[in-house]
Amino acid sequence: MARVLVLFAHPAFERSRVHRALVPAARSVPGVTFRDLYELYPDYDVDPPSEQAALEAHDAVVFQHPFYWYSVPPLLKQWQDLVLEHGWAYGHSGTALRGKSVMHAISAGGGEDAYAAAGYNRYALPDLLRPLEATVRLCGMEWRAPFIVYGTHRLPAAGLAEEAERYRAQLEALATGSTTPLGVEA
Repeated sequence: MARVLVLFAHPAFERSRVHRALVPAARSVPGVTFRDLYELYPDYDVDPPSEQAALEAHDAVVFQHPFYWYSVPPLLKQWQDLVLEHGWAYGHSGTALRGKSVMHAISAGGGEDAYAAAGYNRYALPDLLRPLEATVRLCGMEWRAPFIVYGTHRLPAAGLAEEAERYRAQLEALATGSTTPLGVEA
């Protein structure tokens, strides 16, 4: 079993219908460690050594968050800036994360059609994630295609339940080291 670390970052979790469905799904998977960054660091005072130890203790990392201004929420950005240090995560001697798998689990208010060349946002969501992918690759980690829930503002309760089950299955595949995990980008 692979040890999977889910780093959850949502600045308004109490108002998120989709993440209130996804969080219990993540917590239910054996081999998954769940860390709520906004709960751990309400004052944004991230503890890099503690976070680095958590990363080192796991084989795969999932960043679970809303798609926030075409990026990650502010605390997750600060986490990246402080934790992924030169000489530890990247650079000549920065090899601590090499070979670990990384996936983003993202919620987007707009529908999938809004994230297309002809759509409202003019780009596909995976294209908008290229800076995050570049960060992963700089650290020597393996990028996995993101888990995306589109149209969260209009998703009915049954749709939320389906997305939570799909997420749970994705995490199980990651934890069991499935040879054909869902969403692996070739």
